[in-house]
Amino acid sequence: MRPPLFPGFPVPLILALVCLPGCGGGKRAGRTPAGWTDITAEAGISFRHQSGARGQKYLMETLGSGVCFLDYDGDDRQDLYLVNSGEVPGVGRSMARNALYRNLGGGKFRDVTAVAGIGDRGYGMGCTVADYDNDGDQDLYVTNYGDNRLFRNEGDGTFLDVTVQAGVGDPRWGTSSAFADFDNDGWVDLYVANYVDFRIEKNLYCGEPKPGYRTYCHPDNFQALPDVLYRNLGDGTFKDVTREAGLYTAEGKGLGVVWTDYDGDGDVDLYVANDATPNFLFRNRGDGTFGNVTWAAGVGFSEEGLPEAGMGVDAGDFNRDGRMDLFVVNLSHETNSLYENRGESGFLDRTFESGLGQPSLLALGFGAGFLDFDNDGDLDIFVNNGHLLDNIHLYSDSVTYAETNMLFENLGGGRFLDVAGKMGEAFRAPGVGRGSAAGDWDDDGDLDLVVTHSGRPVRLLRNDLRNENHWVGLRLEGTRSNRSAIGARVGVEAGGVILWDEVRSASSYLSQNDLRMHVGVGAKIQVTNVLVRWPGGLTETWRDLPVDRYHHLIEGSGESIQQGN
Repeated sequence: MRPPLFPGFPVPLILALVCLPGCGGGKRAGRTPAGWTDITAEAGISFRHQSGARGQKYLMETLGSGVCFLDYDGDDRQDLYLVNSGEVPGVGRSMARNALYRNLGGGKFRDVTAVAGIGDRGYGMGCTVADYDNDGDQDLYVTNYGDNRLFRNEGDGTFLDVTVQAGVGDPRWGTSSAFADFDNDGWVDLYVANYVDFRIEKNLYCGEPKPGYRTYCHPDNFQALPDVLYRNLGDGTFKDVTREAGLYTAEGKGLGVVWTDYDGDGDVDLYVANDATPNFLFRNRGDGTFGNVTWAAGVGFSEEGLPEAGMGVDAGDFNRDGRMDLFVVNLSHETNSLYENRGESGFLDRTFESGLGQPSLLALGFGAGFLDFDNDGDLDIFVNNGHLLDNIHLYSDSVTYAETNMLFENLGGGRFLDVAGKMGEAFRAPGVGRGSAAGDWDDDGDLDLVVTHSGRPVRLLRNDLRNENHWVGLRLEGTRSNRSAIGARVGVEAGGVILWDEVRSASSYLSQNDLRMHVGVGAKIQVTNVLVRWPGGLTETWRDLPVDRYHHLIEGSGESIQQGN
């Protein structure tokens, strides 16, 4: 028998709180006013991604890069870390560097990269954030085409490169990575997706043999690289446990990663979006090993049974049934994919019936994520689009290199509508989108966005909707579990309806959202209960929390709920 969906929560309480499918009813489309503003320059951010492209079409030039929200200095403001690439290794000497922007408050950021000592000059891809050593501050892992880097936060505004001593400097082509405590021992572990075995000296010519028509080669031309799982040993070092955990495979070309407890059994499972090869869903068996359940779960292929070009990925409960669903963005002419979690029967592909299929047919998505942008109590979907080929206009009259973002409003009843056209000129400005992350960097109670672009400036988009809906913010801190509380499952009850989510590190594409949990509650003016099942099983509740503010929840300080039924 499969374990209960929410172990540790008494049955009567679950029945009282879980909102059955469809309980939210429908919503009228198009009711949200415009209100997103590009405030990048105003905020003092001048970062521009450099790809190093010189016309030779080296594959890595077209895939970067990511961005992470983090609070590196512990002042309760969300700072920004932006990954850069620069000159292709072995081709030129790179002067590009990653950048850390400190949030000063008042709508301003300052570049503190040099002071913090975190301007890695590797050919950068992505980043992820967690307190891997449980010392109370957030550390940073950066993936590269080449050696990855782990930067330990020293707690004084600076970082130290501890890659070698930690043992996590994988020299292959790393893309997305994510922290999670897969064995519930109180220390976050690290999964790194690797892409393909591309070598500068063996660069192929792809495209028509005439001037200007050379293109970046399809990943089918290259061998896949195996991903890696590092187990945190708790002494500042990690051990590669990929094979013993049952995760070793050389069949995936990984680009997106998300940890989520899709089966509700108390340990985190792993979903990987692969490029032109089947995606992976690995179920955590709870004994330090994983089983590949991709085929049985139905989340590895399109509705036609074909592998797709998976880029960004996220998990979230879009239909409010208490189960974590999956969303993946793909190549143009493939559509994105929405997989509805149906419990023991696996997942169902709801892409077209949800309204997400047709609008995404010609777009090429990278950054992607669930978010409640209007605080109405359900999860919407954001997609950052941009094509891979800078000369795609020579091969297609229906697809462009620069593309516009998409914002799918959750209408209820399993339906979505792209409302990006009503979100303001800045929101719809075409770009070569790559990474994206959501976070309330100005602490005004709604989620803002930061989006990166290949070879172009980053954009910081402020959410200025200003509707009357309420929200609650939660910053979780583990004591017996990992300090970042990654993997905690949280239920927020307001007005008799419960909204479930999880604390996650990275998702989207090469990027990470604000680690704080942000939950819209619509017209509700009181949160009756917040239930937290911490990694490891301790279950607690906090009652009668005021809305429209952030709350700091520390493991062991709530009202304990006894285990079992």
